[in-house]
Amino acid sequence: MKTVFETHHTVTGSKRRRFRVAYGGTPMRLCPSCRHEVPEISRYCSQCGQRLHADHVDVSPPPRPSASPIPSSGPGQLNVKFLYGMVALLSLALLFPPWETPPSQAPEFLGLHFILNPPTPDAIVSRLLLTVELVTIAIAGLYGSFLFRQKP
Repeated sequence: MKTVFETHHTVTGSKRRRFRVAYGGTPMRLCPSCRHEVPEISRYCSQCGQRLHADHVDVSPPPRPSASPIPSSGPGQLNVKFLYGMVALLSLALLFPPWETPPSQAPEFLGLHFILNPPTPDAIVSRLLLTVELVTIAIAGLYGSFLFRQKP
């Protein structure tokens, strides 16, 4: 339950409308940006974050939006070229995996070689390095396609 009362400023002669909430008696005022009622002692609007000034706020209803729709700047589509590049790099990472020495020998990285042509006959594909490589390429590709997305 709200009661509306007007106050008269003695110096400027202007009238101000103030709202008082019946259950708490806290003086309220309107945010100039979003027209949300906030306590008079607030410095910022709790709805939109706008800084509240001591200026008078007209209590007329907010203006209606125009009939012509304004195109909104949405998030846009992911950059497909980056996604294709990511798929190509993932394919290359699978074709040229990281090789290492077998578990019976001291661990040593043997480089990136073609999957059907290991650097030594007893070399094995390093599953850990391959996993790190594939995940890094996938994250970088998705991030890049989002970062360089096409605006509508």
